[in-house]
Amino acid sequence: MPSNPYGIAALWNQGDAVIKCVAVALLLMSIVSWTIIVTRTWRAARLRRASRAMAGFWHTHSFAEGMALLDEHGEANPFRHVAAEAQAAVDHHRSNGDDLHGQISLAEWLTESLRGAIDESAERMQSGLAVLASVGSTAPFVGLFGTVWGIYHALVGIGTSGQASIDKVAGPVGEALIMTAFGLFVAIPAVLGYNALTRNNKGVVNKLNRFARQLHAYFLTGSPVARASAPAAPARKAPARLATQGG
Repeated sequence: MPSNPYGIAALWNQGDAVIKCVAVALLLMSIVSWTIIVTRTWRAARLRRASRAMAGFWHTHSFAEGMALLDEHGEANPFRHVAAEAQAAVDHHRSNGDDLHGQISLAEWLTESLRGAIDESAERMQSGLAVLASVGSTAPFVGLFGTVWGIYHALVGIGTSGQASIDKVAGPVGEALIMTAFGLFVAIPAVLGYNALTRNNKGVVNKLNRFARQLHAYFLTGSPVARASAPAAPARKAPARLATQGG
């Protein structure tokens, strides 16, 4: 089967060191971005299962039983991390009241501990997404640079040979334009993967915030936050005082 004289193989064989370096760079960017997309998608699926387990946390009969339920999804479960940090913060505050943080109220200390745990979980979920954003924003320009460089050398070669017929121009210029297509091929999956994973992480962080508010109320009052849609209990009337006897 004859080889295509205007394909990628011809571009590689006729290209100089700059074109080959650009092609290798785009290939490495594609491999890295797809590796991140696959691994983070698998992690996102685990986070969705963990969030469903979080819904059953408040249906258990003790905090230890709830932690055992969260343990089923591994120690990397962000909901387990937040719950463990809340328990550790309460225990530490109560057992070290003479320390400087003992002058802070338990509510404020617990709030800051929960915020720190959520921030740590969010940072772990965002790891690798900056690489996807960088690939998505730079790959088209890297491919465009390869195209401009390839067209420049193609035109120089055509001018040197003195042959400017369409068959002499179409081949080198078409091969150079492949670099632009290669850059878009690398950038589009990176952008789509970044948007999908960011949207999933935002949903998990919202659930972490709701879970943290429930933990905050549990450790301070002994019960999770009541739903806003639940009707307020009617106020009980104070019993009337008995009239005193005597004149």
